[in-house]
Amino acid sequence: MTDEVTGADEWRGWRAATQAALYGVDGTGGFYRRPEGPAGHFRTSVHASPLFAGAVARLLCRVDEALGRPPSLDFVDLAAGRGELASGVLTALPAEVAARTRAYAVEVADRPAGLAHGIEWLSEPPGEVRGLLFANEWLDNVPLEVAEVDPAGVARLVLVRADGTERLGEPVSGAEAEWLARWWPAAGEEGLRAEIGLPRDTAWASAVSCVRHGLAVAVDYAHTADARPPYGSLTGFREGRGTAPVPDGSRDITAHVALDACAEAGARAVEGAGHGHAGARLLTQRAALRALGLTGARPPLALASTNPAAYVRALASAGEAAELLAPGGLGDFGWLVQPVGIPDPLDPPIPAGPSIPEGQ
Repeated sequence: MTDEVTGADEWRGWRAATQAALYGVDGTGGFYRRPEGPAGHFRTSVHASPLFAGAVARLLCRVDEALGRPPSLDFVDLAAGRGELASGVLTALPAEVAARTRAYAVEVADRPAGLAHGIEWLSEPPGEVRGLLFANEWLDNVPLEVAEVDPAGVARLVLVRADGTERLGEPVSGAEAEWLARWWPAAGEEGLRAEIGLPRDTAWASAVSCVRHGLAVAVDYAHTADARPPYGSLTGFREGRGTAPVPDGSRDITAHVALDACAEAGARAVEGAGHGHAGARLLTQRAALRALGLTGARPPLALASTNPAAYVRALASAGEAAELLAPGGLGDFGWLVQPVGIPDPLDPPIPAGPSIPEGQ
């Protein structure tokens, strides 16, 4: 049912259109290859405060403890942007742990100038990871198809042109229809939409399969089966503002992640690798960061008179922590925590590990 046209007039499913807009064609072009990087258009937890990298460093230390402090410890920053998280984690680690850590930044763009030589820059995750694989706001940019219910109550693929114009295509079928029935069943009401998260399940299972022993974590805008958005969540971001999702390469295109579906796919991957029951779980960023020692508590007022400079620093740190934990904001992000051959490092009792102060 697609028109026999090409270029801007070509009708494509949202998955193909987003793939070209974000990542280009034949390894060239695309939003994520632009020199300013993601930070030029939107602000993640990594950019909000170094406290986030400090918390991830503490998590890596817990994984290190669970692995018995191996001679070599891996940290993989998946969807690394320009390597900000990998750099921050290495800086925050205790010297003894940092000396054993091999850091990898995984991104489609070229290696940025000035990135520390100790960080290896890759286009795909390493084949074997023993440590922590951390994917911050990656899955929401894995392209997927969009479906919409037509007047007859049938879920059809949504086709789009480069200018954002849409029309309905063929009925959803095959594995995509099975995914909808399992994870996002259409109620039959005309105009309802769903984003078919099957490619994200596959991508997450593939990433988890790289972890031989350790932990895989995905952090993202998320929803679960009890609260899917009835008209979907597809949107765009450009220069710090939300905008229409036009797949012309000028903006980010994102949709929230069905993390419960990804969790099941990751659990199957772990069990298939012979690690037994996977124990994947979902929690909010607020709960995860609090478990990692981030409180957002204001410093005692008495400190203002005894050490004004320390009080100002502590107050600024508390403000940054509050942003990372905020309800209705970054604190509501979903964390998918997938242990591989180790206990969940965010479950009590938690090994003490090397100490990293909250302010680092």
